[in-house]
Order: sequence, then C-alpha cells, then structure tokens
Amino acid sequence: MSNTKKIQSALISVFHKDGLEPIVRKLNDLNVTIYSTGGTEKFIKDLGIDVVPVESVTDYPSILGGRVKTLHPKVFGGILNRQENESDVAQLEEYKIPQIDLVIVDLYPFEKTVASGAPEQDIIEKIDIGGISLIRAAAKNFKDTCIVSSMEQYDEFLSMISENNGETSISERKKLAAKAFNISSHYDTAIFNYFNEEEVVYKASETTSKTLRYGENPHQKGYFFGDLDAMFDKLHGKELSYNNLLDVDAAVNLINEFQGEDPTFAILKHNNACGFAQRDTVYNAYVDALAGDPVSAFGGILITNTTIDKATAEEIHKLFCEVVIAPAFNDDALEVLKGKKNRILLVQKEVSLPVQTVRTALNGVLVQDKDNKTDVEADLSYPTTEKPSKEQIEDLLFASKICKHTKSNTIVLAKNKQLCASGTGQTSRVDALRQAIEKAKNFNFDLDGAVMASDAFFPFPDCVEIADNAGIKSVIQPGGSIKDELSIDYCNNNNISMVFTGTRHFKH
Repeated sequence: MSNTKKIQSALISVFHKDGLEPIVRKLNDLNVTIYSTGGTEKFIKDLGIDVVPVESVTDYPSILGGRVKTLHPKVFGGILNRQENESDVAQLEEYKIPQIDLVIVDLYPFEKTVASGAPEQDIIEKIDIGGISLIRAAAKNFKDTCIVSSMEQYDEFLSMISENNGETSISERKKLAAKAFNISSHYDTAIFNYFNEEEVVYKASETTSKTLRYGENPHQKGYFFGDLDAMFDKLHGKELSYNNLLDVDAAVNLINEFQGEDPTFAILKHNNACGFAQRDTVYNAYVDALAGDPVSAFGGILITNTTIDKATAEEIHKLFCEVVIAPAFNDDALEVLKGKKNRILLVQKEVSLPVQTVRTALNGVLVQDKDNKTDVEADLSYPTTEKPSKEQIEDLLFASKICKHTKSNTIVLAKNKQLCASGTGQTSRVDALRQAIEKAKNFNFDLDGAVMASDAFFPFPDCVEIADNAGIKSVIQPGGSIKDELSIDYCNNNNISMVFTGTRHFKH
C-alpha cells in the first residue's frame, strides 16, 4: 500500500477558530467530507460549507454539558483503524464506521486559565479529555491518519494539501504526529504540576525554543527553551548568544534586588558584577559603576533599574558593550545607543521568574528552590562591641546583595553604595579577599571606611585581620562557625563592627 494518502474525510473540532477558514474552504474544494461538533460545526455551517454532525454518526448527542462529544467507537474506530489490516477494514464495514483520514483539533487553554487566576472549577473544566484523546489516537495511527493539533500548524498544513492536491506523505504525517505528542505531553505536564502538592517529582516542558548561533563555544550547538518575548522587548541589535543569555540572566536576577530603590546601575562580565553603584541619578550611577572596573566592562552586560536618558546613553556609547537592559529608554537615548549596529537593547518587562533553578549534573539534574532570600536590616544580629552606623548598615546590605549574586568563594568590598571590588570564584576566601583588595587599589579606591561582605562564615580571623589592615571598618557575614568568637574577638580588639545575617549565599 502506498505511503501517500489522499484525504477524503476529516474530523474538525477546535477551541480556537482563528485561521481555520482557509483550511475548511480548501478541504471543501478537495471534496473532503467534514465531520464536526458544537461550535466548530456551527462555524463551518456559517461559511456555507456542508458538515456532518458527529452525533449523526454516533447516534448520541453531546452530553454532560459538552464533556462528552466525540468519545465513541464510531469516532475512534474511524481514526485508529489500520487500512492495510483486513480485520480492521471488515469491522468498519460491519459497524458502519466512517473512515477518518484527517483530525484537526486543539486543546482547551488550561495554562492560560491557570495564569488568569480563575477559580479552581473553571480550571478543571479546561482539562481537555476528548481533544487529548483525538490527538493521541490520530498521532498513534500516523501511517493512515493525519493530525493537526495546533493553530500554529495551520499555515504549514494548508501549504501541504494545496501543493499536493490533498495528499500527504508518511514523513509529513509522522512529523505532524511528533508535534502532536509534544503538545499532549506538555499539556499533561502542566496539569500534573497544577495538581501536584506532595510528590517530589521534577516535570518540566517548554514548547517554545530558539536555535542559537552556537553554545558556550563555537564548536558546541546551543538552544534556548523559553519565551524571550515575554521577558523583553528587543529594540535593537544582533541576536542574543548562549553566553549573552547567561549574563543577561545574572544581570536580571541581580538588578531585581534593587527594584524600587534609587537609580542603580550594574555592569556584569561572566555572570559577575564588575561595576555597581547606586546614586541620585542614573547618569551618576552609570559613571560610578564604570569606575569600579573600566577594563572588565569592555564587552560587558549593562543593566539598570530605571529609565536611561540621553546623557547616560552618551556615556554608555563610549564603551563597547554587548547588551544594555533597562525598564525604559528615552527616545533620544535610543537614537544614541542605536549608533552601534550590533549593540543589543532590551526593555525588561515585569514578569514572574521561575521559583526553582535547574542544572544538569552527572546522569541527571539538580533542582533547588531559588535563593530568594534578601538580607535586610531586621535579619541582622550584632555580635561585636562596635556597632555599625546607619550609613554602614546601608553599605553592608548593599554589599550583601551583590555578594549573593557573585560566584563563590567571594568577598565584596563597597563604600558609599559603590562596588569597590570583588574577589570571585576563588578556592579560598582569603584569596578572594586579597584579590578584591588588590583590584580596588589598582583602580584607585580608598578602602578606608569601606565595608566587606562574605558569602559564608569565617572559620578563622585571618579575613577580618586582612580587611582591617586595608582600612575596612565594618563586615557582614552569615556567622555560624564554631570559631566565630575568633573573628569577633579580633573585631572587638580593633574597633571593627561586624554583623551576622544568619543566611549563607553560596553560588556555585
């Protein structure tokens, strides 16, 4: 039997009618018998096209408020029969079951209903039963049946039947079947995650994907699964790369710590902040952020929590940078920044971010709750005799937020809400501190009166001693070491204030 099949009959039952009309008219031109139900049946009739009600085939009306319409052997037999199987063909004739060559169906919008905040009963009613069954049946029997399972496939399918006079090849049907199972598995995943409250199970599905130029390096393939359009309005520039996306993710998570605060600007490189400042204007915030490390800023990712104006844009334009992100850009600022053809300009939208982080490890995945704990003044305890001033507390919390988003082991040095330097990704916290001090001195920062933040506790007093010798007078750290007293004693003997947060912020 030929692998090419002529469509002679079709079952159409869809929730969304957009884009359906051209397909229905084309099927009618090809003399295809069309079966349908409910609203879709009325839609086809209103086009002046003949349609056979499914209930005239099953001898059963739509019942239970529309919950049961197509769940019947005369429907599923027509879809699932194997045309090369003599017994199947004989049973179709015996029970007067019409052959169905094409199924066009979509699913009730379960995820959109959940996202809308609808009451539970409305959500439950959007769990499709007949639709998901039709999709699976037609996809299973792709050798004989063609399945169109989403309105996103309408254009492709219309071209297919228009170019081939209503015929489909087995490769085309198998391709559509794969898309159908992708849709059905995604749908079931969303329903499970809605219901699941107790099972420790990791189920994730993302149907929106983008092929990247390459991965972390040119010899690696790279893909992004997600909806960037929901996250950003891209105003200008080349396509985001794999490494860009990692840096943008780090930038967004960092700047989210400062939403609603004074103008704040961050410059990131390889997921870490190399420049950061909070000031009275976005211009001053950018200038002081850049001063933190103008060398590393080359080719970096820039992000702010406020609108970028023309004066700031003119300063940014002097720097080669990959991406600039802001909640808004003034028109004249955009005109300046678009002066570099490849510079990527993104407007960050207010959207919810995932509550878990996921990464591959060995032959599986590691899943954890996102570190959504931000250290605030109410968390602080004061173990030293010397207490930090109000200004020092502000700097300590400022440094702590940056530290949380910097690779461990890390030390962050800050002064007057400006990042002086950080030591990042070191195997020793002492090395991280020395790296930070050396870097701060290289860029002419006066560390006298600066503060220090650490992502984890100090098991020995060496870090506070090194910091003291550099002029640092206040420290923020989680505390919790069995040898905390060693650091506390050093601070007490040298007029240094130290606060404990009670929360460790490792970032591997």
